[in-house]
Amino acid sequence: METTPGMAKKLAIEITKSSRHSKITGDFGEHMTLYLLSKHGFECALVDHTGMDIIARDHKKLKRTMGISVKSRSRDALHAEESLLVPKDNFDKLTQACNWFDCDPYFSFVVDRHDKLSVYIVPLDVLRSELYPKTNGGLNWSMTPAAVKKYADNRSVYRWELTHSVESWWPGSIEPGSAA
Repeated sequence: METTPGMAKKLAIEITKSSRHSKITGDFGEHMTLYLLSKHGFECALVDHTGMDIIARDHKKLKRTMGISVKSRSRDALHAEESLLVPKDNFDKLTQACNWFDCDPYFSFVVDRHDKLSVYIVPLDVLRSELYPKTNGGLNWSMTPAAVKKYADNRSVYRWELTHSVESWWPGSIEPGSAA
């Protein structure tokens, strides 16, 4: 039986994540972004610099280099639509790093939310002018159905999504989505 978001909330069980899950999620988001860029012809590298996680360029399509800050979150069914908070200083740090390395600022939002893994790569100017124009400080990257539709309708938002399910899990544990 396929579950709807409302059913998933009712069936959701408390899942204890590892003590390093936030770090692992961040690393996964960076590598997922690298993978997608590389798969689609971009030369890219992970960088260890304040404000910037990835430098990338597709010499055939882009005339300039991208400086990308990756924000990753892992959400269970109960919290699948929660926003990703991006503090104001993240915008300042990305802008400064891109000035130093002469590249255009982008954000990559990687969200594992219940049964979907989504990656959005967005130019900072589009983020500020079209998607969240009234935000002067930080922002909340929304994951509500209306916001996801807004991202899908914007041709400047590069979007990739994978729908997944757990087919089998560790013996003796409660399988996600099953009634306890």
